[in-house]
Amino acid sequence: MHRITDAIREDHREIQSYYDLICNAEDSDEQTRFQNQFTWELARHVVGEELVLYPALEAQLPNADTSDDRQQHRTIKEKLEIFQSMSCSDPRFIPTMTILMEDLSAHVHIEETRNLVQLEASITAEESIRLARSFDRAKSFAPTRAHPELPDSSYETVADFVAAPLDHLVDLFRRWPGDGLTPIPEME
Repeated sequence: MHRITDAIREDHREIQSYYDLICNAEDSDEQTRFQNQFTWELARHVVGEELVLYPALEAQLPNADTSDDRQQHRTIKEKLEIFQSMSCSDPRFIPTMTILMEDLSAHVHIEETRNLVQLEASITAEESIRLARSFDRAKSFAPTRAHPELPDSSYETVADFVAAPLDHLVDLFRRWPGDGLTPIPEME
């Protein structure tokens, strides 16, 4: 059973691996497939953190302020929205993704070295495992594309879930790594 830190770190490494696969792809079809996979994973990850991690931090740590984290997520969503719509033949494709990854890497560093460490120190192992399950569950219902245009309020995640069914429908027509029909749920 995974703790919340393990679940989030695993996602971070998976997203990084898709970035690497896009940068090292041998052709545009492969880049497009991994672009779709990268977008799918990052969009779901961001919503999972907003629904599970940030409320847990706010509930468990008396002085927790997730406003900077939420603003970083907004910036990541805005950049992901641009990237997810780009063709890999666009000369801005790799530079756009690289800038997105630079922002994400800075966010990941703070999350893994500060936020998750503080949270794990303030909860039991059982609570951490429960949060990891909640995180995975939230991701399964989350939108698979970035939607930064949705309202920036306490109802943002509700609006995200309204967008999710359409994203899942359109995903049926995207190209994916592997069998080409569905996203790969996790890297092996």
